Amino acid sequence: MNRTGMWQELTPEDRRARLSVALWSRGYQRRGKPDAPAGQVFTLDGRHITDEDTFYCAIGEAINGPGGYFGWNLAALDDCLCGGWGAATRFTLHWDSSAEARARLAEPVPTGDREVALFDLLLEIFEERGVTVVLR
Repeated sequence: MNRTGMWQELTPEDRRARLSVALWSRGYQRRGKPDAPAGQVFTLDGRHITDEDTFYCAIGEAINGPGGYFGWNLAALDDCLCGGWGAATRFTLHWDSSAEARARLAEPVPTGDREVALFDLLLEIFEERGVTVVLR
């Protein structure tokens, strides 16, 4: 898991397993290491984001490098945004090829009394946690 984009070649089932491995290996690797300082700029490549799992693979790589972890579901992403997983908020996320990702992350997610597209929900979570997202 030390090569950029390695997850792109995996089957959907293997990507899910890769997220689990990244969680546990990253947890051990990060022990005692500080987050990147607030104000950092990270670049998320949206070209290969085709579903929720590929989003988590891509954001993990954007924040923590190849094989990196930064959530594997919405609750875990929110936890990571609280610190201790590689990046301290307030940071900026440049989301490249965001229009492509938006089209692929259009499935509705129930949130309380409404449904919202996954892409839009991700943007809401980032905003609530103080992340500036620049869609490019």
